[in-house]
Amino acid sequence: MVVLLGPTASGKTHLAAQLAYELDGEIISADSRQVYRGMDIGTGKDLKEYTMEGKAIPYHLINIVDPGYEYNVYEFQQDFLKAYADISKRGKSPILCGGTGLYIESVLKGYRLPQLEPNPELEALLSSKTTEELVDLLNTLREQHNTTDLLDRKRLVKAIRIALEESRQTEHHREFPEINAAIFGISPPREIVRKRITRRLHHRLEHGMVEEVSRLLASGISPETLTFYGLEYKFITLYLLKELSYDEMVARLNIGIHQFAKRQMTWFRRMERNGIHIHWLDPDQSTNDQIRLIRESVSPYFDLSG
Repeated sequence: MVVLLGPTASGKTHLAAQLAYELDGEIISADSRQVYRGMDIGTGKDLKEYTMEGKAIPYHLINIVDPGYEYNVYEFQQDFLKAYADISKRGKSPILCGGTGLYIESVLKGYRLPQLEPNPELEALLSSKTTEELVDLLNTLREQHNTTDLLDRKRLVKAIRIALEESRQTEHHREFPEINAAIFGISPPREIVRKRITRRLHHRLEHGMVEEVSRLLASGISPETLTFYGLEYKFITLYLLKELSYDEMVARLNIGIHQFAKRQMTWFRRMERNGIHIHWLDPDQSTNDQIRLIRESVSPYFDLSG
């Protein structure tokens, strides 16, 4: 499998679509928000990018659940395996593309994630504790990367239950199949990414992103739920609730997305420290040169005669 990762606004989707066109491949999305139907502009689906030279590039794990549902990494693993098996069975080239480091790492490292069974006694015990006590407990169980778990009591309790279940399992047990993957990263210079983020933000605001959030609220999704679907939904919801002015919303959203891109790169660097080799593409190379390098790297594993 080819893996193509990078921070937001790095151009990875366009490169992945071009690569899929070259390799007769199909893309498996590793984006924790693009799974949601009706959340298009705010999540940056850019589905038009999945067409190359008039050919539609098949994609998977986009628009698979409704807003309001809490999709998680366990479900991603299961859905990934189904898509991967289907693509491979048909003789196509699977390409995993995205910026959600946890999702990508869960596949490459084969995380054994528990499917939680009801445990009313434990849930009652955890629910009786203060938020501060729950945060302290979670921090003692595992290093926190998803800080949104610390903002909501329901998520805190669920995160603690998962961490407790993980601690009971044998660390070296691997039920997830090992996948031979060539991993490529795309990371343009930070200043270029910053300019792209700001330009893209204004374009999306001008083309219906506020209206998209307004429709989601009107459909019955609570403001509290929407705030957990990413920065765009959080700050635009606050604007629609008149808790922020339009200019305040744009400024805070712009800063937040820049910070998010930086956190994505921090995650990818941590993946490297944990033994995942990422071949970082030269940002000064043309797309064609990047594609050529990837093709040369993966040619022993794919039939590129076509």
